[in-house]
Amino acid sequence: MALLVAIEGIDGSGKGTQAARLQQSLNESGRPAALISFPRYDQTAFGRKIGDFLNGRFGRLDEVNPFLVSLLYAGDRFESKGVLHEAMQNHEVVIIDRYVPSNIAHQGAKLGGSERDEIIDWIEQVEYGIYALPRPDLVVLLDLPATTAQQLIARKSARTYTDQAADLHEADCAYLAGVRDLYCQLAARDAQWQKIDVESDGTLRPIDEIATQLHELIASRLAAGEQNPV
Repeated sequence: MALLVAIEGIDGSGKGTQAARLQQSLNESGRPAALISFPRYDQTAFGRKIGDFLNGRFGRLDEVNPFLVSLLYAGDRFESKGVLHEAMQNHEVVIIDRYVPSNIAHQGAKLGGSERDEIIDWIEQVEYGIYALPRPDLVVLLDLPATTAQQLIARKSARTYTDQAADLHEADCAYLAGVRDLYCQLAARDAQWQKIDVESDGTLRPIDEIATQLHELIASRLAAGEQNPV
């Protein structure tokens, strides 16, 4: 079965770019790799409703209950479960641009205290338990401050799911900062997570440099798996 790698980080951190670079570099090195990006805005019924949510159709960010929002993202992955399993059967590595941890970080950042713990448990129960989605073998967090991320978001090209310059998540810097904080907490307490800094001493690192670090991380995991097969 394929090594399942989730690429995570706040909006603007370069997940899509680095996930695509990783797929290309793995394929070029003889490691068959597939890439799946979530949400699948145009491919699933749930994905289309996520687009509506991010466009503000259902209310402002603080008006829509995060427990209900989490079901849209979970449903998008459940609807895509067959695509994911097929990719895992036919490739050595499956790269996922945003996965279950993204749902946890984005919805959990909207809550605090016991409610945050509750929604984290809820999302894991729904996605990994009820929907039986595979857990990632490795989660890579591309870490970037929210203020820098918003500057990069402003440079993004048009997206299919919105005609706005920034969606509900992207437009709120304080919210993005909260998501980043929760991501870092999750990374600090789980050995399956690895953090890669996108910025160093207040300066963005070169895309190629980050891509090389990411490729080397995955290559080392693959090599370790070959030396210690299950």
